Amino acid sequence: MAADTAKTSEISPFTGRLAALAVVAIWAAWLVSTRHGTVSSLKAVDLSLLRYGIPALILAPVWLRTGLWPKATPKWPLVLMILGSGAPFFQIVAVGMRATPASAAGVLLPGVMPLATALIGVAIYRERPDLMRWFGMGAIALGGLVMLTLGVGEVELGWRSYLILPFCATLWAIFTHAFRRSGLTPLEGGALVCVWSTLITLALIPFLGVRLFSAPLGEIGLQVLTQGVLSGLCATLLYGYAIRALGGTLAAAFTAATPAAAAVGGGLLLGEQIGAATIAAAVITGLGVVLSTGLLSRRQA
Repeated sequence: MAADTAKTSEISPFTGRLAALAVVAIWAAWLVSTRHGTVSSLKAVDLSLLRYGIPALILAPVWLRTGLWPKATPKWPLVLMILGSGAPFFQIVAVGMRATPASAAGVLLPGVMPLATALIGVAIYRERPDLMRWFGMGAIALGGLVMLTLGVGEVELGWRSYLILPFCATLWAIFTHAFRRSGLTPLEGGALVCVWSTLITLALIPFLGVRLFSAPLGEIGLQVLTQGVLSGLCATLLYGYAIRALGGTLAAAFTAATPAAAAVGGGLLLGEQIGAATIAAAVITGLGVVLSTGLLSRRQA
């Protein structure tokens, strides 16, 4: 833990909060574009290649320097990082997303993730959030419930939505804690997850096939931007910086604002009607984020 504390102190909390808010903006933009985009002809394997392959190429100098398996890095944290946010996570998410509207997916994935992160921190790492933070987590859960039950329209969700996406949120929570304890920098962690995920995806192609080279160029270009550059590279690195500055539980708390931000963004940018339930969910979730990140707590993280 000493090494982890030293690494955390290298980045100011203010910078960490800015990084976390940038992640929220990227994830919300991805949800908005997915909700209103045309149905993609690309398969999950194609999207995985773009999401991880592009950052792996850009960050090649990093993983070539560290090696695919750095000797000083504990083995289990790196394994859990790859499982929790890499190609295995992405393939499972794809199954859940096919059965879930993007608005509801925003609640069941990034909305559930901070709660899963907090519970893992308490149960395994003996973190002790104060009363204000518990109130914040409760408000996040309430805001997600309002959004899911009243703000996503007359949409019937099946078992895959309710089971797979919260499971994936738990995987990302595991990644959050594993990265903090890996001793890796955000650049190193992002590079290793992406290069290993690219290798795993390449190994899946003979079994699952690939459509990347036959899809329209415009569609590929959009996915290169949203999956490869924004989600794959920028959000991964920014989230790593947020974890280093704030700790895993507090960094994850910011992402609870993603569903409300996506809904509000849809109204402001795409002319969607923003109902009372959406406004209520945004206010409740925003209050929960403020409380759970410790901004109003006497005992700061």
